[in-house]
Amino acid sequence: MNKKYVPSALILYLNYFIHGIGCSILSQQVVKELLADQWGMDGVMGVTAVAAALGLGRLISLPFAGPLSDKFGRRISVLIGCFSYVIFFVGIAFSPNMTIAYVAAVLGGIANSFLDTATYPAVAEIIYKYTGIATMGIKLFISVAQLLLPFFLGICAGTAMSYLTLPLVCGIAIAVLGVLAIFAPLPKVEGVGKGESFLNNLKNAHFSVESVALILIGFTCTATFQLWLNCAQTFGTEVAGIASEDVSMMQTYYSAGTLVALFITSILITKFKQVRFLVIYPVISLVMLVLVYMVRTPMICYVGAFVVGYAGAGGVLQMVTAVANDLFPKIKGTLTSLVMIASSLCNYTILTAASNMSASGVIIMNIVITVIGIALALFVNARYGVLLKNADTSK
Repeated sequence: MNKKYVPSALILYLNYFIHGIGCSILSQQVVKELLADQWGMDGVMGVTAVAAALGLGRLISLPFAGPLSDKFGRRISVLIGCFSYVIFFVGIAFSPNMTIAYVAAVLGGIANSFLDTATYPAVAEIIYKYTGIATMGIKLFISVAQLLLPFFLGICAGTAMSYLTLPLVCGIAIAVLGVLAIFAPLPKVEGVGKGESFLNNLKNAHFSVESVALILIGFTCTATFQLWLNCAQTFGTEVAGIASEDVSMMQTYYSAGTLVALFITSILITKFKQVRFLVIYPVISLVMLVLVYMVRTPMICYVGAFVVGYAGAGGVLQMVTAVANDLFPKIKGTLTSLVMIASSLCNYTILTAASNMSASGVIIMNIVITVIGIALALFVNARYGVLLKNADTSK
């Protein structure tokens, strides 16, 4: 890696530290209660509907965010992402009602899409000898931010500041990072200006039952961790009896599980086929979800947060895209986009549905969807040998 790009890589990674807070702050019970009161709502589950709008924003922008990054370069997409996030954070902090917050959340989802389609290729272009480590760094910064989020909220409480001071600070921070990104050097990329549109790629793709199964796993594995991330704290307070001021520690355990998974899984996938983890990790999540639903104690909720963080959010979605790239090399770009679109569709539809359900009902829905994901993964695993041979002959 050229040393002149080290500050640029740091700026890109710090964007994802802020993103880690942005994609989790609406799931915090204390923030939910504050916003529900601010918007004049009777219950906190309506805030989950606003969190779902992040997925809607991704759905709107993903089809053209990637091609724009390829056509005009990474910098412009990073800037769009940063300044859309500014509007999201400021909008959430000052939203007088749910409608304003919903629009802000849509812009937050758009910000996420533009950052993803610019940063993943940009860090891979900077750290070109270790692209896997480069992209894993993004997940690391997200997880560290989510791990520290309860402590940041604790600082707000300890200094008599509103919890909504945190998104305001994040908005200022990512605005500064956006300004720095204007001047940060980035590698010159061959082919800029020649990017194909998503629709053209889609027309030329030839799908199989297995590729559709992988796209659907992108939906189911996202449901497993998103439903937990956004609704488990409500289950903890309303069903398991955890005090509101203590329930945010579930976020810490969840993020710790994700961090542990990043390191352990990166070792395990060098020894075992990563397609196997598409079954193993969801099975672990399923067992834990069933235990949480049946036992209903504070301790099982904390243990569940760590386990779901590990097995649900610890890289299954990334492994789905990696397996898709291995098995379908001729349509890997299109298939990766579709997996991410399925993930975003899940974020929007499933969280919208969850906003109208009880906390216990959300756990049941999560169990059902996780079972479906396991069935799809078993099918892909059963076909893996044949698919791998076909992939080798098509290269």
